[in-house]
Amino acid sequence: MELVNLNHVPKKPIKMITNNKLDKSFGPVGTWAGVFLFVVGLITTYTSFYGLILILLGALVGFSSSSTLIDFEKKRVKFSNNLFGIIQTGKWIHIDQNMKIGIKESNVTWRANSMGNRTLDIVDKDFRLILFDSDNQEIMQIKKTGSLDSAEIESKELCNQLGLSMI
Repeated sequence: MELVNLNHVPKKPIKMITNNKLDKSFGPVGTWAGVFLFVVGLITTYTSFYGLILILLGALVGFSSSSTLIDFEKKRVKFSNNLFGIIQTGKWIHIDQNMKIGIKESNVTWRANSMGNRTLDIVDKDFRLILFDSDNQEIMQIKKTGSLDSAEIESKELCNQLGLSMI
């Protein structure tokens, strides 16, 4: 009888791709309106096929978002618009050693006007990790964080994992 040591079984390499969600494509008000249209479309489909149009429109507006994919094994990044929340668009960009990572503060205000002429402003303040080329030109946003401290920690980790320097 032969004994087998399970500690020496070769492990398959884990694919290291992270998906960093950035923003909703139509903002918070558009997202809620899209989800509402989607639900109304589901209910309306029971009685009419026009509900399918509401489902498609609601899914596009309610679930579309943007994100960044980072492949640590192949050292590449991809900015992606996620249509309907599942169809990813965009192309991969290989990371050179001359590229850098920096931090920028983002202040985005989403505004919606009601029929009664009232405005609803939603302010979204955060910090973004940005990938820069060798000439310090912005290429794409990589990650979104809530505070400057967490942005600094995340940028140091990304720089170590990708072999890049910080601005």
